[in-house]
Amino acid sequence: MDVQTYDIADLILLIPRHIGDERGYFSEIFRVDLFAKYVGEHRFVQDNESRSGRVGTIRGLHFQSQPHAQGKLVRCTAGALFDVVVDIRARSPTFGQWVSEILTPDNGKQLWVPPGFAHGFCSLEPDTVICYKVTDYYNAECDKGLAWDDPSIGIDWPDVADPDTLSLKDRKQPLLSDLPAYFT
Repeated sequence: MDVQTYDIADLILLIPRHIGDERGYFSEIFRVDLFAKYVGEHRFVQDNESRSGRVGTIRGLHFQSQPHAQGKLVRCTAGALFDVVVDIRARSPTFGQWVSEILTPDNGKQLWVPPGFAHGFCSLEPDTVICYKVTDYYNAECDKGLAWDDPSIGIDWPDVADPDTLSLKDRKQPLLSDLPAYFT
C-alpha cells in the first residue's frame, strides 16, 4: 500500500496495490495493522454508501461535532468523484485550507478524513458511488455542515459542479467565518 501525506497535518491518502492480469485485479483495500501504522488506532463502527445519479451532484461539506465526531475513510466504488476536505480545527495553522483528490475504482485511492475536517464531493460520472467507513455512529444533533462555495475557502470545484443538485440542508450551511469553533 502506498501512503501519501499533505501539507495539512493528519490527512492521509492510502493507495492499495492492484495485482492484476487479463481477468482484472485483486486488491487488499483495508488492513487494520497498516491503517494503525500510518493513521493511528481508530475503530470503525459503520459503513456508509451513497449513489449520485447525475454528473455534477454536490454533497457536503459535512462533519459531525463532538461528542460524536467522525473520522472517515472514503473511497469510490463506481464512477468518479472529486473529493474535498477542509480543515475546520480552530487553532490549526491550516484552518480553512482544503485538499482534493479524484477518487475512482481504478485508481483505488482512499482518503482518510479525521475529525476536525468538513468533507464533500462532486460526482464526475453518472451513477457515482462513494463508500466510507466512519469512527462514530450518525448523530442528528451533531450533524453539521459548511457552505460548499464559501469564497473565503475558495475550493476549485470542477466545471460540472451543479448547485441545483444541492440538498435543502446543504443550501443553508454557514460560512466558515460563522462556524462555531467545534474543533479546537
